[in-house]
Amino acid sequence: MNNAASPCFARLRAFSTLRLIALMLAIGAGTLARAAEVALATEDFFVPADEAGIRLFVRNKRPADMTAFRAERTLLYVHGATYPSETAFDLPLGGTSWMDYIARQGWDVYLMDVRGYGASTRPREMDQPASENAPIVTTEVAVRDIAAVVDHIRERRKLEKLTLMGWSWGTTTMAAYTAKNNEKVHKLILYAPLWLRKTPSLVAQAGQLGAYRTVTVDAARKRWLAGVPEDKAAALIPPGWFDEWAKATWATDAAGATESPPILRAPNGVVSDVRNFWEKEKPLYDPAQIRVPTLLIHAEWDADTPAYMSQALFPLLKNVPYKRYVVIGEGTHSIIMEKNRAQLFYEVQLFLNEGAGR
Repeated sequence: MNNAASPCFARLRAFSTLRLIALMLAIGAGTLARAAEVALATEDFFVPADEAGIRLFVRNKRPADMTAFRAERTLLYVHGATYPSETAFDLPLGGTSWMDYIARQGWDVYLMDVRGYGASTRPREMDQPASENAPIVTTEVAVRDIAAVVDHIRERRKLEKLTLMGWSWGTTTMAAYTAKNNEKVHKLILYAPLWLRKTPSLVAQAGQLGAYRTVTVDAARKRWLAGVPEDKAAALIPPGWFDEWAKATWATDAAGATESPPILRAPNGVVSDVRNFWEKEKPLYDPAQIRVPTLLIHAEWDADTPAYMSQALFPLLKNVPYKRYVVIGEGTHSIIMEKNRAQLFYEVQLFLNEGAGR
């Protein structure tokens, strides 16, 4: 099917081994070439949230010589339910991060941490035993944090709108924001989309929920590889990449790093939302209210947000100018940090660059 003639379509692509190798070599060569040609400027700063004392961590990367900023070449990324943005989106695996890759295509790229994650302010409840407080940082709170950062970027660059990208729970927060703020969004990218749940969540907890949950590195590895065929698991993550990610991620929680084994604390608001809404077929936003071009993309072995979620969500995007659904073979929920990450980069960049000019 010709995308130019019919942009509203679902595209499930099976990559052959030869095509994959050719694609990865081409993208890898292009990335390295541009790495030599394009110097990047990097800024870290904080944006005040709508609640006193809460600061939201934001990172910006762009070509160092960029002087003109346009809506169609500005992107904001947000993380999922457990880990912060910077240790995946801006982790230089194999010499480059996904954030670097997009910036080197001539984009003004941002990432953010919702409160309770990464370098953003941790609510006071996280300094107390988890059982002493109800779940914190729900989807509604995260959407408010996104709103604060979007408005900051719009004012900073004098833009009417920008492109939004979310991973996992971040697809819910970004989609929910877009449904109510279409006039501020250029395009929407949902990587590993979350929708109504029919199977148990990999971050579910039994019994009464506390303010936050704790995660060990061993538990993270087990979750990462859930659903991967045994004969494929050993080659899925290039040597050293998991350890590099884990070291960077667990270092973001100074208090958890003092435990033995080290732990990462993650707010339980999203777990509460899954229990009270998604598992009860109560969507937290209406896809029909989204009116911007939208990409859904996920990987074959994603056990966190299985394929049935994307397949159910896609037809509900009834009022977008165009939409696309891409499935990548031999990858998990964390394909961003796996051997086939080049396919993710390629497909997302294709969608980003359409109509973006130079």
